[in-house]
Amino acid sequence: MKEKKQLSPPRAARRLLLFFLRSDLAEEVEGDLFETYKLKLKQTSPFRAKLHYWYEVMHYMRPFAIRKSILSLIHYAMFQNYFKIGWRNLVKQKMYSFVKIGGFALGIAACLLIALFIRDELSYDLQYPDANRIYRVVEVYNDNGEINRGVWMQAPFANSIKEDYPEIEKAGRYNSSELFGAGSNQIRRDDQTENTFEEGFVFADQELLEIMKVPMVYGNLAHCLDQPKTMVITRSRAEKYFPNENPVGKLMVVNNDREGPFKIGGVIEDFPKNSHLHFQFFVTMKGREFWEGEQNYWGANNYPTYLLLRPGTDPKELAHKMDKVVSKYLLPLWLNQGRSEAKKMAEAIHYELQPVTDIHLRNAGIQDPISHGDIRFVWLFGGVAAFILIIACINFVNLSTAKSANRAKEVGLRKTVGSYRSNIVNQFLIESVLFSVLSFAFGILLAWALLPYFNVLAAKSLVFPWGEWWLVPLLLSSCLAIGILAGLYPSFYLSSFRPIQVLKGNVSRGSKNATTRSVLVVFQFTTSIVLIISTFIIYRQVNYILTRDVGFDKEQVLLLQGTNTLGKKVSTLKSELLELSSVQSVTVSDYLPISGTKRNGNGFYVEGRQNVDKSVGGQFWVVDHDYVKTMGMKIVAGRDFSREMASDSSAVVINQRMAKELGLTDPVGKRIQNWEVFTIVGVVEDFNFDTMRGKIDPLLLKLGNSPSIVSVKIKPGNLAASIASIKDIWKKISPHQPIRYAFLDDSFGRMYEDVQRMGHIFTTFAVLAIIVACLGLFALSSFMIEQRGKEISIRLVLGASLKNIFRLLTLNFVKLVFISIVIAAPLAWYMMKHWLEDFTYRIEITWDVFVLGGVMAVMIALVTISYQSIRAGMAKPVNGLRSE
Repeated sequence: MKEKKQLSPPRAARRLLLFFLRSDLAEEVEGDLFETYKLKLKQTSPFRAKLHYWYEVMHYMRPFAIRKSILSLIHYAMFQNYFKIGWRNLVKQKMYSFVKIGGFALGIAACLLIALFIRDELSYDLQYPDANRIYRVVEVYNDNGEINRGVWMQAPFANSIKEDYPEIEKAGRYNSSELFGAGSNQIRRDDQTENTFEEGFVFADQELLEIMKVPMVYGNLAHCLDQPKTMVITRSRAEKYFPNENPVGKLMVVNNDREGPFKIGGVIEDFPKNSHLHFQFFVTMKGREFWEGEQNYWGANNYPTYLLLRPGTDPKELAHKMDKVVSKYLLPLWLNQGRSEAKKMAEAIHYELQPVTDIHLRNAGIQDPISHGDIRFVWLFGGVAAFILIIACINFVNLSTAKSANRAKEVGLRKTVGSYRSNIVNQFLIESVLFSVLSFAFGILLAWALLPYFNVLAAKSLVFPWGEWWLVPLLLSSCLAIGILAGLYPSFYLSSFRPIQVLKGNVSRGSKNATTRSVLVVFQFTTSIVLIISTFIIYRQVNYILTRDVGFDKEQVLLLQGTNTLGKKVSTLKSELLELSSVQSVTVSDYLPISGTKRNGNGFYVEGRQNVDKSVGGQFWVVDHDYVKTMGMKIVAGRDFSREMASDSSAVVINQRMAKELGLTDPVGKRIQNWEVFTIVGVVEDFNFDTMRGKIDPLLLKLGNSPSIVSVKIKPGNLAASIASIKDIWKKISPHQPIRYAFLDDSFGRMYEDVQRMGHIFTTFAVLAIIVACLGLFALSSFMIEQRGKEISIRLVLGASLKNIFRLLTLNFVKLVFISIVIAAPLAWYMMKHWLEDFTYRIEITWDVFVLGGVMAVMIALVTISYQSIRAGMAKPVNGLRSE
């Protein structure tokens, strides 16, 4: 079927050929082109063969081959003449042609780049064969009016709902928590000694891969994870560790655990970039429990769960039925635990089913472990692209009318010798399409040249879809459509001049449309000013986040990663690091106040009130004695952990938020519990350990072993020498594992890369919009000066100075910019106020931002129109009065 489809020439091209070709030539020409097409298919790719077929069809669009009825309809010779005149005008007015084409090309390039971005964002998760039947379960909890959504389900949830609801064909889970060993690890082949750091580990069910129907490279999809201690790896990792061989059945050692290696059960294709899942190592959950009895315990939520529904199933109806899970499994557990609010808790929970294709963009308000986009930004960037293109079209209109004086006599002469208005309209439309074609050509080249920069800006890997069949027809149709739309107003405007008036040099009629042109310029500058103000606010918010006192000292802290493979040597590493004169302190803990490190959510109660109060959700972090000191945190009540106090093995330090949530006004000495009972010995000042989009959550620190990261506080001084000394110690202790390190402040900054990226994108498009708007203002100033040419000449004859002329010509434009500022300020305030609501800790929008944006707009406008105004003021009056 596929081969037959490739043998067929492009249907649209064939229809076009038969439409215009003479009937007596149709059979012969169509046959010749088909033979040529088949020959090209053998010699080159299907895309090139189709492109050549299009070329051959266009080649036959000549007078000898076109039907007479069509020739008479399109007046071929006349249109050919129109193109010649249009080209001559383009070459004759080089500067204006450059501005017209350049403005158009910038707008088209911006649209193409953003269109590629939007196309990529909207393509996420469409590659799954059964994407329309795959859903992710979302738990919705109404906490006294505050709606919380999360994707973590209990260990037995997937199997239970599959058994209870026949509408569910398959149910699969995964666990990507670093707490249980997912995320990043050290790995190697069992026949090698040197470890390699890898990210992308995840614990997963066999059915998860079956739901996604991931393509297999080696192994059987139905059995690749159905045995304990097995893993599935991606093609790229298979080629890295087992080049040119089938790795199924081979063993991999994770984190130096030679006693429990993992057998490779299969190799899958790498997940595409437009997938919300990007794991590299799938470790089976067959026979695995993270604690004893976990697989039957409904009291802990750790597993995002995916469902494959049977054809014809209504997901909303199924989600409503699934609410019975609460009464069947959760409520009995809570009643058995003696929770007084058990029934109220059960009534507050229900489930939703989220389509897999919505996960990337429509995830606002849902807590999950993956990074994703935002549909609001997609439409925002789409709107920006549309505005820039509209501004470019406005420029074309203004530039066309600005040079109306130069074309007025041409129009008058044409009408005098018998041209109809329709002929003149066609003339200017052809010129508009010619400009559009050239603009599209330069716009495509510009977008192609800027694509690498845009990819860095947007953190994408976009490419032009040159091989897609729809690209050329889409570009051609867009080119024609934009050219015709942009040329409509200039065509009807210029063709409406009266011969007597224009032959006498009177083109003042154009001034009647000053209001329309002013509105267009106000629109252009309003858009530009909104982007300028938004950029300032975004950069202020980013700077506020990166420089705000977050409650800990992130400077000069070096993070040594992958230290869990050292075993008991971790204490040796810490001791030797402390002997360095450049090292201030060292702590061993992989719970850090930056994203991507270990997290452990728990529920806490004041001792003895677990059956009375609702639990307080918070983080449970395992640290060592030097954690608070190394991280530069501040103890505000009680004390830090002490090596001299043996009782500190059951002691905890909590943050201020935890004390507040538990209702403890004097927490030191009080006892709290989850599954254990702890004594509070200290309270640390609140610090941000996640992004500032959310509030600071309750937190508990407890002594224990969590050795994946060693944090080293380095004294100010020769940083390079300190790192070299640390590397020497590492090489001595772990010769078979390369050192990996990062700085805490750099890792903190990466938490806000998306915000910084948005700022860079807004800056880029703000600059682009300003450039295009300035071209429009240049066009309007040129037009108005032409309209007032005689007035300026008379003023100069009567003694007006250059200063007087400059003020006369610029005052109206400055008024337009001030009107734009008045309109743009509330729009920008509303947009940015809405955007800042995503951050719990945010700046205030102050008046100086609007003043700064307005001043910039006025200065840009003055610089833009100064050339034309000064030129008009220095011109010889005789040139403007010559016709009199």
